[in-house]
Amino acid sequence: MSISAKQVKELRQQTNAGILDCKEALQETDGDMDAAAEWLEKKGITAAQKKSGRVAAEGLIQYWRSDDKKSATLVEVNCETDFVARNDDFQTFARRVTDAIGEAGVDSVDDVDDVELDGEPVSQVVTEKIATLGENINIRRVERLEAPEGVIGGYIHTGNQIGVVVSVNATDVDDDVETFSRDVAMHAAAMAPPYLDRDDIPQDAIESQKDVFRAQMEEQGKPDHIIPKIIEGKINKWIGEQTLVNQPFVKDSDSTVGELQSEMEGVSISEFVRFEVGEGIETEEEDFADEVAEALDQE
Repeated sequence: MSISAKQVKELRQQTNAGILDCKEALQETDGDMDAAAEWLEKKGITAAQKKSGRVAAEGLIQYWRSDDKKSATLVEVNCETDFVARNDDFQTFARRVTDAIGEAGVDSVDDVDDVELDGEPVSQVVTEKIATLGENINIRRVERLEAPEGVIGGYIHTGNQIGVVVSVNATDVDDDVETFSRDVAMHAAAMAPPYLDRDDIPQDAIESQKDVFRAQMEEQGKPDHIIPKIIEGKINKWIGEQTLVNQPFVKDSDSTVGELQSEMEGVSISEFVRFEVGEGIETEEEDFADEVAEALDQE
């Protein structure tokens, strides 16, 4: 039976299910709208679409790296609860989705829908997993790094809550360079530097921090003529704390990351990406006692 675009649109508006799901449901039910809606409900697709609007701030960080170690993709896959994040099914799903995204070569979450997994669009696979696990699931972030003249190092912290990939340029990639790239990724995971070096810091961020220090000095009653000198010292210290190459190395605090880099001939860190699960997502704090009391009041 031929299904019209109007029928698909009407069922989609009624159920909020995906276009392909609506078309399949109508085909399976010979165009009967009520039966199609029931078909979607039985498949769990309608429920999955309803869940897709809920906040998903838990999840996992995974990364894929090419066999030649010159390309890597970092992916954050979110769910609603830590319980599901620790579920073997969800973890396997996150791993397979990450591999598919990495192998497809996409470098933005906006392009994920063009990726296929087992012959289906990733968006469809996500919808099916929502129906299976009963929580909203989404692929939140995707970043890809390339190291055509070097190597990519990667590190996923225990529990897959933090992940880092680092691009390192090198005239000769050997075991020492690979170890260095992974150590830098581990350092970034632990110390969370916002920037690679001073040149990466926007000037307005530096000026804003200067204003903060100036206000602190004025509050402390420091003489006006010495405030600029104090601010200069504080800014230099702040830049050291904010930049990866100027931070004391997490495995050897007697040296900065930049100093270790300078000891390796022809080696330089060109870029890094760090993801932490749920960072930047606003979540509502729920009080379980108040929730129970509210439910009792409604009885």
